[in-house]
Amino acid sequence: MHKIIALWAVPRSTSTAFEWMMRQRGDLDCLHEPFGEAWYQGEDPFWPRYKDGEKTTKGLSIKSVWDDIQTRAKNGPVFLKDFPHYINHMWTPDFLSNFTHAFLIRDPAKTISSVYNKWPDFDELEVGFPEQRALFDLLTALNGTPPPVIDSDDLLEDPDKMVAAFCDAVDIPFIAEAMSWEPGGDPSAHSWWDGGSFHANLAQSTGLTPQVRRYIEVDDAPERVRRVHRRMKPHYDHLYQHRIKPT
Repeated sequence: MHKIIALWAVPRSTSTAFEWMMRQRGDLDCLHEPFGEAWYQGEDPFWPRYKDGEKTTKGLSIKSVWDDIQTRAKNGPVFLKDFPHYINHMWTPDFLSNFTHAFLIRDPAKTISSVYNKWPDFDELEVGFPEQRALFDLLTALNGTPPPVIDSDDLLEDPDKMVAAFCDAVDIPFIAEAMSWEPGGDPSAHSWWDGGSFHANLAQSTGLTPQVRRYIEVDDAPERVRRVHRRMKPHYDHLYQHRIKPT
């Protein structure tokens, strides 16, 4: 089986932009949250806000997704970005050994504010920070060394350097040409969620280009955002101290 690179992220962490960049390489079979599709829209959905009548897909399950990933990996290397909380019931050493793991983190002040803006009724179980930390700690214990961690702000501030560091950490070549692309692409074609409507800005982008680091305060945010932020911040801080630091 060929390499399966798994980028474990959280919602609204610029992970789809990272995935879009990885698609430009042309040497990887790239998958958009395959386990998430089964978690939300499988024939037996896991997500906590599911109600009778919501969209489901007959024959789609976490198992069928994993079977498909393994089939793809027999034909060539695979890259997937997904969220750990979709499959925390599968974290056996044998299962985890199939992947080359990496993590993408982002300040929860930014992610939770963005989630609340788009889905005000989100459930805290959909946020994913505790599971991201738990998987990171488990892999560190199993392997004796922590897996690579990229922080979204570092990535956006110096994309070339941070992507090169990521590629080095997961043992693939850095392809400079993948850092830019023509606008007008259709990221939604690779997404199963809501037709990919939230990819509109990405479709008009031209690449991962340096951006000035921005900070968000949550003091004036709705009380629910502040409450969830308080609980998620320690998990982010734990991974942040292990991040690949820009040089």
